[in-house]
Amino acid sequence: MSAHFFDTSARSAIGLVRQGNEDSAFTSAQLIAVADGMGGHAAGEVASRIAVKVLQSLTPALISTEIDEDSIEDLLMHSLHSIDSEISVVTYEDIEKRGMGTTLTALLIRDKRIALLHVGDSRCYRLRGNVLEQLSNDHTVIQELLDQGAISEAEAAEHPQRSMLTQALRGDGDVTPVLQMYEVKKGDRYLLCSDGLSGVLTDKEIKIGLKKSEKEEAVKFLIDATYVNGAPDNVTVLIADISEVLDTSTSLLGAAHD
Repeated sequence: MSAHFFDTSARSAIGLVRQGNEDSAFTSAQLIAVADGMGGHAAGEVASRIAVKVLQSLTPALISTEIDEDSIEDLLMHSLHSIDSEISVVTYEDIEKRGMGTTLTALLIRDKRIALLHVGDSRCYRLRGNVLEQLSNDHTVIQELLDQGAISEAEAAEHPQRSMLTQALRGDGDVTPVLQMYEVKKGDRYLLCSDGLSGVLTDKEIKIGLKKSEKEEAVKFLIDATYVNGAPDNVTVLIADISEVLDTSTSLLGAAHD
């Protein structure tokens, strides 16, 4: 059994503009995930629900002590192809859902290591001491332009293509799994969020929220701050502290909970 676990508080909100929630999330002691659905006829929620429920179904295998680390990493990366295949089946059977897709950002903790699985522009942040670091890299046109030095941060904020993804789970078989490994450190706090948060609040505002001592208070602060700023999109926030105590409860949020 793992020596470290996630102690997580989470919430998913519709926001002030959208009519429904296309975000989905999953929390458990060793695996947490957020997915932001998009596209198709009322189908973004279907895609995000598929993503988190496939991960949920794989959790027993992912946390099994009988499976070696290399096999776990392979299984975690292959989960993206499983999700993509399931989305493909749904869009093939229902023409109105063609064009749907989802982001996915997930953390798996096993003993002294944390694996970050990521595709799209949902984000993973880590607060270590007084340092906030974005661990995930946005798969967007804007991020590519920033990486190339073609535009400035100021130009990116106003760019008409700022939300255009270069990678997402769309059922087209065109996904390149990204898996990053990190060492577990007691006292670290992790944030998984949809871009309904990161697209509205600055890193400074996010850091202020994450530094609240109680996770529930931190979640409330961040959600409330997006509403103060208009909450133009669904917003999902998962805040996880490193714990040595196992809590066996699990939860589904957003579209996955409906």
